[in-house]
Amino acid sequence: MSWQSFRDGFKMYLQLERSLSGNSVEAYLHDVDKLAEFLQAHQLPLDPGQVGLEQLKQFVAWINQQGMSAASQARMVSGVRAFFRYLLLENLIVQDPSELLESPVQWNKLPDTLSVEEVTRLIEAVDLSLPEGHRNRAMLEVLYGSGLRVSELINLRMNEIYHDIEFVRVTGKGSKERLVPLSREAIKYIRYYLENMRNHLNIRSGHEDYLFLNRRGSRLSRVMVFMIVRNLASRAGIRKKISPHTFRHSFATHLVEGGADLRAVQEMLGHESITTTEIYTHLNSEYLRETIVQYHPRSSASTPDGKDSSAG
Repeated sequence: MSWQSFRDGFKMYLQLERSLSGNSVEAYLHDVDKLAEFLQAHQLPLDPGQVGLEQLKQFVAWINQQGMSAASQARMVSGVRAFFRYLLLENLIVQDPSELLESPVQWNKLPDTLSVEEVTRLIEAVDLSLPEGHRNRAMLEVLYGSGLRVSELINLRMNEIYHDIEFVRVTGKGSKERLVPLSREAIKYIRYYLENMRNHLNIRSGHEDYLFLNRRGSRLSRVMVFMIVRNLASRAGIRKKISPHTFRHSFATHLVEGGADLRAVQEMLGHESITTTEIYTHLNSEYLRETIVQYHPRSSASTPDGKDSSAG
């Protein structure tokens, strides 16, 4: 088989079996093309079966020399790994040379989160006397209570809310659907919004099915949700730089801190890989470390002679 045949097969696998979006598929193929470029530049055979771990290490060094960031290099390594896993799955190679390939070290900035108290302050900053008040309260309850992305929130449709079983059907990345529990607070404010606010709007044609609408009867935009969240943060006296996505990070962090199973959190967030969800274990570890420093009797720094190093 030619390299193009391997590439075409990988493309079909990503589209049909993994149901990835067009942009994601193109990103994976770009990684494979970069590997082919490396092999050609070094006069190595364009045959995945003849690529070993040593060649892949040289490939990583090569893309590093091109000035790519550690994050871009890591993403490319991930794409190459996916390519070889596909080839192994299809019995097109007998061994995966990328299995022991290490990604470049990344210094990931952990996402900003809100404490439970800050979330409560922000949600309670919503002015329910305003026409859009109950809509905004319902949106925040869904963002924090179910961990939705802002794009998933604004695209929610009426028939995707299951009031009786308190679940919401979410269409996420790659058009993949998942069921996520809705809190009773979210259900309460959604119902109030539907019964007392939304039914009085003059809804534009084509927007009838969307759950959250603006005053003109159109689906809310991402920008509008960002503005609502930031205005509420200001009212609540929260100085952190936050966005609607902060609620998603806080949702996951608070679940992990509470002892939730990581696989369950992965399912609710709609992460394709558990590796993406594992960032919240790092957040949790930091939380645990701070707890020990603050509360453990032997956590304070001391000198070898037993004196408290903080003493003057």
